[in-house]
Amino acid sequence: MEKKERRIINEMRSIGRDLFLRGLVGSHSGNMSVLVDEEIYITRTKSMLGRLKREDIVRVPLVKLTEEVLKIASSEISVHLSIYKNTDAKAILHAHPPYAVILSLISEEIEVNPCDYEGKLILGSFHILSTEGLSKEERAERIAFSLQKSKAVVEKGHGSFAKGDSLEEAYMYTTSLESSSFFQYHLETLVKRRGR
Repeated sequence: MEKKERRIINEMRSIGRDLFLRGLVGSHSGNMSVLVDEEIYITRTKSMLGRLKREDIVRVPLVKLTEEVLKIASSEISVHLSIYKNTDAKAILHAHPPYAVILSLISEEIEVNPCDYEGKLILGSFHILSTEGLSKEERAERIAFSLQKSKAVVEKGHGSFAKGDSLEEAYMYTTSLESSSFFQYHLETLVKRRGR
């Protein structure tokens, strides 16, 4: 294994472990990828991000995908490929942050401006979008086009996608998104209670 590949795999393991420990993914949920030249390193479908092994990371060419690769790579591979095709992303992280998902369920499809200082500074605005009724290709494009305007997006009732120049940066946007969603949820709850 070459030095660059070892570094990528170690970073994926580290970020995967952090995601699991922070409760941002379940035992077998979430996925991530890194773009290197004309291929991506992506987590295997149903892998445990908190306990990634070398065989849980698949190398996938950006073109000429085989059925064999599609069977073992993450089920979100079409979204990852669309994001790489349509944005400047070098790394992608898909998580299921609880407060972001809750916020998506109680909000309409909107652009959210974080109420907290750190969220505004690090993340800026993010979108909540619905992909219900869309084909696999339309869903992938919808998420990718939303990430042209923001660093992270929340798919209604499902989870978040964040892009970055590195996995660490995508992780920073994911945690910032969850913190901002936590504050937003509790702020809206307090406002509603006081309005009774």
